[in-house]
Amino acid sequence: MTMRRPEPLVPGPGQESVWDYPRPPRMELSTELIEVVLGGVTIVRTQRAFRVLETSHPPTYYLHPDDFVPGVLQPSGRRPTFCEFKGLAVYFTLRSGGIELRDVAWAYPVPSPGFEALADYVALYVQVMDSCTVDGEEVTPQPGGFYGGWITSKVVGPFKGGPGSNGW
Repeated sequence: MTMRRPEPLVPGPGQESVWDYPRPPRMELSTELIEVVLGGVTIVRTQRAFRVLETSHPPTYYLHPDDFVPGVLQPSGRRPTFCEFKGLAVYFTLRSGGIELRDVAWAYPVPSPGFEALADYVALYVQVMDSCTVDGEEVTPQPGGFYGGWITSKVVGPFKGGPGSNGW
C-alpha cells in the first residue's frame, strides 16, 4: 500500500502551511510570547524560544531552560532517544502545583550540526499541560500524542500524527 501525500490546505492571510516547511527541519528564533501553565501555575513565560519547522508538522517550540520556574524541570532518568536531525534527546519530569508528569519534556544537550543553538532548550507535550499559549492564543496539540507540535490559527495542515499519517 502506497501512502500518498495529502492535499495541503491553502493558507489564508497571515498563515503558514506546514507543507511549505522543509525536511530536514528549519530552526528559527521566535519572540512570540509563550506561556505554559501546569498545576495552576505559570511555569514558563518567555519571548526567547526557537520554532522548529518540519514538513507536515506544526511548529515545535523549544524554550530556554532559565525561563522555567526554578525546580519545575527535573531529569527523568528515561533512556535518551535519537532524532535523525537533532541527535540524542534527554527527558524531564515536570513538577508544579502538586502535579508531577514524567517524560513530558525533552532537550538536546549536544545537538547535531545545524541545530547547535538548540542546546539545552526544552520542548514539551502541549496535551498534558493545563494550557499553552502563543501570543495569548490557546494552542492545540499536534494529533497522535507522539510529536510535540503546537497548532495555532497561524498554521494550516493537514498535520502529521493523526490516523493514516505514518507514511507521510
